[in-house]
Amino acid sequence: MRAIWAAALLFAFTGAASAQVSDATRASNAAFAQTLPWADREDEDFAARGFAAAYDQQQIRTADGSRVVWDFSAYNFLQGPAPETVNPSLWRHAQLLARAGLFRVTDRVYQIRGFDVSNMTIIVGDTGLIVVDPLSSAETAAAGLALARRTLGDKPVVAVIYTHSHLDHFGGVRGVVPNPAGVEIIAPDHFMEHAVTENVIAGNAMSRRAQYQFGTGLPPGPEGQMTSGIGIAVSSGTFTLIPPTRSITHTGETLTIDGVRIEFQLTPDTEAPAEMNFLFPDFGVLLIAENATASMHNILTPRGALVRDAKAWADYLTEVLRLYGDRTQVMVNSHAWPRFGGDRVRDFIASHRDAYKYLHDQTVRLMNAGYTDREIAEQVRLPASLSARWFNHGYYGTMMHNSRAVYQRYMGWYDANPANLNPLPPAEEGVRFVRAMGGEDRVLAEGQRAFDEGDYRWAARVLNNLVFANPNNTAARQLLARTHRQMAYQSESAIWRNMYLSAARELDQGPPQRSLPTQSADLVGATPTSYILDLLSVRLNPERLGDRQYAFNLVFPERNERFAVTIRNGVLVYERDQTVDGPTITSPRAVFLQAMATQSMARAVLSGQIRIQGGRRSLEGLGEVFDNPDPNFPIVTP
Repeated sequence: MRAIWAAALLFAFTGAASAQVSDATRASNAAFAQTLPWADREDEDFAARGFAAAYDQQQIRTADGSRVVWDFSAYNFLQGPAPETVNPSLWRHAQLLARAGLFRVTDRVYQIRGFDVSNMTIIVGDTGLIVVDPLSSAETAAAGLALARRTLGDKPVVAVIYTHSHLDHFGGVRGVVPNPAGVEIIAPDHFMEHAVTENVIAGNAMSRRAQYQFGTGLPPGPEGQMTSGIGIAVSSGTFTLIPPTRSITHTGETLTIDGVRIEFQLTPDTEAPAEMNFLFPDFGVLLIAENATASMHNILTPRGALVRDAKAWADYLTEVLRLYGDRTQVMVNSHAWPRFGGDRVRDFIASHRDAYKYLHDQTVRLMNAGYTDREIAEQVRLPASLSARWFNHGYYGTMMHNSRAVYQRYMGWYDANPANLNPLPPAEEGVRFVRAMGGEDRVLAEGQRAFDEGDYRWAARVLNNLVFANPNNTAARQLLARTHRQMAYQSESAIWRNMYLSAARELDQGPPQRSLPTQSADLVGATPTSYILDLLSVRLNPERLGDRQYAFNLVFPERNERFAVTIRNGVLVYERDQTVDGPTITSPRAVFLQAMATQSMARAVLSGQIRIQGGRRSLEGLGEVFDNPDPNFPIVTP
């Protein structure tokens, strides 16, 4: 099944338009620079502390050498003061994120940073190495481990710990454990359920939106991609997964692995639905996963996901202070750099906690006063005591987006104003907007006026209506693209910048034409068949189905699975270990999925790869009733 996983954020780039920085953008960035706490140099110290070794090559390639999956030189431009095309706060942040190599945290704890969007933490046990969060791809993880072994010796990996269920924290596991026999794989409870299912049903839409969020294909540079906000980018190597051999089921659970004691705290429904923090009490090191990092995080990631719980997030940070605060001297996390010194760690966690708590409480306060999500987003700003801390800045998540996410969690999309209960779709509204404004020329003139005055938010709204009313209006597309670029150049958030620049590129060039990468065999193989049948259900096209009905049994012998499947009334219904009156399709699961994805059922049957017993003619046309959605659908045009 094509695209059941989110798009790989490929480390390959295309050209960008030459920058034309407006006076308004220059003034905005200059004014923004005056608000920043430049005297606070703690991050510069922490990001550089403990540097032990650099990788000895500029690139990491696939095993056959045919493709680059990571390029260390891509961010060499991050030197000197911020250019006019980059928010000065984001420029500083990117300079710190780009520091790559092996870093010594303590005598027994090391980190690989700058090899991927995430960090790989390595703990030296009595006889071997414990690897935490083995990056996104096998190639970068293997390269990072090889670098570490040059300092630590050629020790075996005795255990792997996944802090949570996002791909960039487990996808490289086969790069550090090619043969998992005898290696303990530890993860939070319900890890597998969430690791393989978060992006299945809505995977195509999430993948396309992820291209915008992470700036897939944008060239790194002063006019292009400026990191993902919590790391550089996601490597484009081989995504892998080894299922856990042990699950952590409750806070307070302890393990001793290769002589290293670990105490665990489960934090479900925070940054990930399955996540955990843990303490190495003998080293005074707290690993806080992705629950606290060098940026405010997303309560609702723009690529799409279930809304996270800001209150629970803050409460778990309170709990981690109570459980481990007094015993912690160093804090490491799954992105960015560590914090050193017990007082600094406790101050960081408390301040980060207060930012999420303030976000939640003040959003709900204003919501209860009758304000809508858009109105709240304009008002909720952190107090100076919190906003003055670099790590509470919105390089990844932002107060504006997060306050709307809190509102959505409690109230949904409807703001209670009936004018917004049944609005017109964008293209139809655009046509009426243009007509009401007196025609396309007048709308374009208003967009140009707003652009010239630096009123980019309004210019974008005006011009967006014109583009949706007439996507062939070249002047409108070009001016809207210029508008998005100016907003990108002003954005402190790396992902806001990526989204604006991706929109500008699509307006100039159209949607990307390249196809998505092949899914990881490990991930597809680990996906429960029930979720794949759910995916088939949401791809059923009722217009193609018409009044036809199907009933059949589906058998995957290699998995010892049987499903009864019926399709009628525009819906697919399945039940495991049941039987219906109809033919039986017997096939390896992978063969069946490929046949459904490529509408090649008949060919697979003729070749003997798929067997059908009884009533074969009743299945005619089955493969034709499912959509295979375009992975590169347009976003900023109809």
